[in-house]
Amino acid sequence: MFVIFGGLFFLLFLRLLSIQITGQAEGRQMAAMAEAKYAREAILKAERGKIIDRNGEMIASDTLSYRLIAILSEKATEKGAKEPRHVTDFNKAAELLSRFIPMEKEKMIEIRDAAIKRNSETYQIEFGKAGRDISHETMLAIKEAAEEEDITGLQFIEDKKRFYPNGNFASYLIGFAIREEDEKGNVSTVGKMGLEQTYNEELTGTNGKVDYQTDIWGYILPKTEKKIVAAKDGLTIQLTIDKTIQNFVEDAMNQVNEKYSPEKMLVIVTNPKTGEIYAMSQRPSFHPSTRVGLTENWLNDAVQNTIEPGSTMKMFTLAAAIEEGKWDPFAEFQSGQYTIYDKTIRDVNRTGWGRISFLEGFQRSSNVSMAYLLERMGDRTFIDYLHSFGFGAKVGIDLPNEVPGIILDINPSERLTTSYGQGSTVTPIQMIQAATAIANDGKMMKPYVIDKIIDPNSGEVVEDHNEEVKNSPISAKTAKQVRDVLASTVTSDVGTGRKFALSGYSVGGKTGTAEIPNKEGRGYLSGDGNYLYSFLGMAPIDDPQLLTYVIVQQPKLELGQYGSDPVAELFTSIMESSLKYMNILPENSQESSTKSLSNHIGESADSAIATLEQQGFLPILIGEGGKVRSQHPEEGTKLSEGSLVLLETDGDTVLPNFTGWSKKMALSFKMLSGLDIRLNGDGYVTEQSLSAGAVISKDDPVVLQLKSPKEQHTPVEPNEEDEEVEEIIGG
Repeated sequence: MFVIFGGLFFLLFLRLLSIQITGQAEGRQMAAMAEAKYAREAILKAERGKIIDRNGEMIASDTLSYRLIAILSEKATEKGAKEPRHVTDFNKAAELLSRFIPMEKEKMIEIRDAAIKRNSETYQIEFGKAGRDISHETMLAIKEAAEEEDITGLQFIEDKKRFYPNGNFASYLIGFAIREEDEKGNVSTVGKMGLEQTYNEELTGTNGKVDYQTDIWGYILPKTEKKIVAAKDGLTIQLTIDKTIQNFVEDAMNQVNEKYSPEKMLVIVTNPKTGEIYAMSQRPSFHPSTRVGLTENWLNDAVQNTIEPGSTMKMFTLAAAIEEGKWDPFAEFQSGQYTIYDKTIRDVNRTGWGRISFLEGFQRSSNVSMAYLLERMGDRTFIDYLHSFGFGAKVGIDLPNEVPGIILDINPSERLTTSYGQGSTVTPIQMIQAATAIANDGKMMKPYVIDKIIDPNSGEVVEDHNEEVKNSPISAKTAKQVRDVLASTVTSDVGTGRKFALSGYSVGGKTGTAEIPNKEGRGYLSGDGNYLYSFLGMAPIDDPQLLTYVIVQQPKLELGQYGSDPVAELFTSIMESSLKYMNILPENSQESSTKSLSNHIGESADSAIATLEQQGFLPILIGEGGKVRSQHPEEGTKLSEGSLVLLETDGDTVLPNFTGWSKKMALSFKMLSGLDIRLNGDGYVTEQSLSAGAVISKDDPVVLQLKSPKEQHTPVEPNEEDEEVEEIIGG
């Protein structure tokens, strides 16, 4: 017995010695086995990057949501527990859930049965897409109903979903992102359209993790270290879009859509000095959270679709003629018709207006006047100018799948019809880019929508997009002459743009009425209203600050209505609201009442306030006084009497009376003061949650209610452009 037990002990000793030396047992590493048994890992989820406007206001972000789980296994309920932790009556639970999530009771039972069939010891089940992205309100409602009906075993896991707080807002530009499950069962948010898709990689964060060790009961072992790898949130994309101007566009489009029910609409608002896109929207549109309204068209029409622009193209024909020295506004031509080889083109009214000047021809939008201008400068020279203006080539905007359009240049008749916008195709963003040269003294600016891309984890600016001069197709002198002629189309008694006049601001632009190609065959659509109506305009015309392109396709017109009516309603509403919001003074203000703001940074607050009041301004003090650290607006800004001037100093801030403040000024106050000011709506402040005179801290939220200004439209007599049909007889 001694020998046997001694031998066994010796063998055991050798085995232990072998394991200690090699670290292996049965060919497997013991350290790895221990790690597998006791090591645990918790995922730290990263947030998808935010999309914000130029002022930092939210456009898209992650928000808290919940995932629904039904516990099936009785093992979840510990012995002696007062209440079960698993579902005891699944039919009853399914009946309750069907009232709150988009899934029928029978489908839930089918999911449960399939899970048990695969594994009889299934612990829990989920309900796919219907059980994800549950809001906080719905989660509370389900819990309350389950408690009332004595239903157990329903649990909620915190999750994230994409949130679009502005609803139907630049939807084809922003796009949308949804939660998707991959082959391994991992669920993540994936961009499916627009910027969400194009910048999906940049917006997607990197999950972190916490590594730790536990005992067999799940408790963290003492004296063990947690290894934490922090999550990295996705990058923040800041746009050039101005939320307020975008809302002006969305509101105006909603009103026109309700009144005229057009097949399509598109609006682009741009800063012609820089190429920054302030607003971009189209109809039909959709809500990015629910996708309600999304049709089979997933294209951003501003960059991914082409149109025949119609008479808006004439402004570039005019610019080329002026630059070539071939424009004589008072020379005359015979209007009505023009024949080139076997093809004849006609003016809008088919008979013309007799012998008229080239200036009147442009104001009346005469096609024949363009033909004679081409004779003067040469049709191939004209085509060269179109290429200089960027037509026929991609703009290179920071948006996906841009198309170049086609400039027809095979024979003289194609070059002729191109001069008044028929036959050749362009994208709306090309029209905007080309028009910046006219608005910006000959310098053509490249349009862009991404201002910068920021790493929120470090605050570093990863990409910074700046203005870019794409070309200089015309001189500043020519640009000024073109603007003067464009202004005359609005002010002249025979001008086609009379109804596009703005209240208090001079405006210039060109109307267009283009035929629409027949998709089912050759030729164009016919019949009342089967046209694409447009206006490409800028204001104030002497020094344009905004450039806006409006397109309305096939509106439903009643007797006495014209195709330019919905276009004018959109343009005037958007431009007047935007110019006021940007604090651009109406031109009918007395020049003597405007003064340039001086620099008060570094002065004492008392001295600055006294000077500003003496000049007729209304100084608003941010802080308790002392030296002025910053001011808004900046030095040199021209202001009218009674304008607000913000002065930032140190110390607590006394809340002013915000009534009548523009959103831009309220945002400036928020930025300088650092207060938690929350703006609801657009336009001008009508209410505030805390009274003026209150001294508040940065932790006290202040809610400002804003409303858009009411727009008034002066009725204008109809003009001939409303009935325009560009035509080639025999072609």
